[in-house]
Amino acid sequence: MKILVCISKTPDTTAKITFTNNDTQLAEAGVQYIVNPYDEWYALVRAIELKEKDASIVLHLVTVGEADAEPIIRKALALGGDEVIRVNTTSTDSFYIASQIAAIAQQGEYDIIFTGKETIDYNGSSVGGMIAELLNMPYIALATKFELNGTTAIVTREIEGGEITEEINLPLVVSAQKGMAEQRIPNMRGIVAARTKPLKVVEPISTEPLTSIEKFELPPAKAGVKLVSSDNVEELVRLLHEEAKAI
Repeated sequence: MKILVCISKTPDTTAKITFTNNDTQLAEAGVQYIVNPYDEWYALVRAIELKEKDASIVLHLVTVGEADAEPIIRKALALGGDEVIRVNTTSTDSFYIASQIAAIAQQGEYDIIFTGKETIDYNGSSVGGMIAELLNMPYIALATKFELNGTTAIVTREIEGGEITEEINLPLVVSAQKGMAEQRIPNMRGIVAARTKPLKVVEPISTEPLTSIEKFELPPAKAGVKLVSSDNVEELVRLLHEEAKAI
């Protein structure tokens, strides 16, 4: 059995965000990058757990990015995995990224493709579904549990008001969220081993992106808090009605 885990490079949530090139690009100077948490904590760790139960499983990681993504992908590889594949290109278009990953998955004939539910920078939640469509595979989104019974996956996902458990024959694509696994920290042995594990660089397939970024905007600054005396009910009502538009 072969598993492919999709890994993204994202800015740390504590990074100060500014834009450049007429507000169409993130200003990367001084920005600390991390492995997208949904990819690392849930998708990758669950794949590693499956491999720990069955040593015959081949576990590969894939990322779409240029050479500056390699330290991030090595960090992910330190948790576990046999090999990493980097598609030597960059894009903000979900379809373009999904097409590159689908091409890798098709060549590798993977049985399971894991993604995080979304990346923390764009929050699109679309790449997993696109990969599944491009490969003509079943897709389970927002999975919180994943088990294997031979070539059948037992997947639990959230629905409105509860959850549902389904059985699906492999191959399939799954996006993982909280509940799928518990966060792990790479140990020294894993960090050292990751330095020597294969990192395969491939060139992108020819695909036209479907979207482009016109402009980024920061949210407006938060207004100051207005304090109203507890005995001044009329002023409180006025503020809620005229300024907050809450009543």
